[in-house]
Amino acid sequence: MYDIEESIGFLLSKAYQRAWAILREEIEQYDLTPPQFALLAFLWQQDGLTQVELSEKGQVDRSTIGGLIDRLERVGLLERRQHPQDRRAHLIYLTEQGKAIEGALSVCAGRSLERFTSGLNENELTELRRMLNILRGERRVYEFPSC
Repeated sequence: MYDIEESIGFLLSKAYQRAWAILREEIEQYDLTPPQFALLAFLWQQDGLTQVELSEKGQVDRSTIGGLIDRLERVGLLERRQHPQDRRAHLIYLTEQGKAIEGALSVCAGRSLERFTSGLNENELTELRRMLNILRGERRVYEFPSC
């Protein structure tokens, strides 16, 4: 009999759900979701990315990234600017407000990580990151399976 509760996929899924629930609690005062936070975090690392580049970095489809950008633009955290070499593309930039919340949200993310990994020591965290990067495999956008 297949033990779903010991399945790597099931365990990863449940760990993911717990991690994002904890992050959601930590950032709820900013009226952001974890995916919105992730998009901001990519731009804090490198501002002025295209929608395609953000999609690839986050490994999510372009329409999902488009919705995240739309929402963050409406609340004044991002802005689209015309790409200087490609009239069909836009570069996504943080606004001053988007830049200003980096410190506070980084504290929230750190607190979230501490809560999530409180049962692990530094060596275990290092090993967990190493294994997850192996399991992550090549960095591309994944489609939902048909079965």
